[in-house]
Amino acid sequence: MKNLIIVGAGGMGRTMYDMARESIGFGTEFIIKGFIDDNPAVLDNFENYLPLVGTISDYVPKREDVFICSIGGISRRECIIRILERGGEFIPLIHNTARIGTNVVMGRGNMVGAFTTIAADAKVGDYNFIQSYTIIGHDVTIGDWNRIDSQVMLVGGITIGHHNMIHTAAVLNHNVVVGNNTHIGACSFVTRNVESGTTIFSSPARRLI
Repeated sequence: MKNLIIVGAGGMGRTMYDMARESIGFGTEFIIKGFIDDNPAVLDNFENYLPLVGTISDYVPKREDVFICSIGGISRRECIIRILERGGEFIPLIHNTARIGTNVVMGRGNMVGAFTTIAADAKVGDYNFIQSYTIIGHDVTIGDWNRIDSQVMLVGGITIGHHNMIHTAAVLNHNVVVGNNTHIGACSFVTRNVESGTTIFSSPARRLI
């Protein structure tokens, strides 16, 4: 049995604590050990959670430890790499209500939220943060380190690169290609390819930066 440690004990970390207890493998493949966070007081005003077992900066993984990262912002990659450099292992955390289609290929350390669909023949890389009620269509390819918020719709055949942030209720149309390090604003409707390093917003989406 593995001991799951949640990286980050803020609001999303507490949400992920609940999610982990409802995810594939809980109680059979892993139990929850607790949190690591660099703020020692982060859980002081909250009850009914397991305690901090250390800090992100200093925690040394034990033999049976595995990790999932609740941090969805720009520091996500840095926090994960710190643990990886100390020999830590990140596992996928997939909610029991998620629907994973035929021939889906998924990498390491992904989080897939409640009632999310990943349709047939999609490919998902490593360390992606895919929140609840999102639909990833057939034949979609997603790279690494992406944050995809709730109720996003990625229509079939889309390609997503690395380090992108796709915010709540965005819709990306068929065969759109998104580069790297982009921001796609909430409720945007994306009909054209998105260049690396850009920010787009609106319906139809237009470039802001």
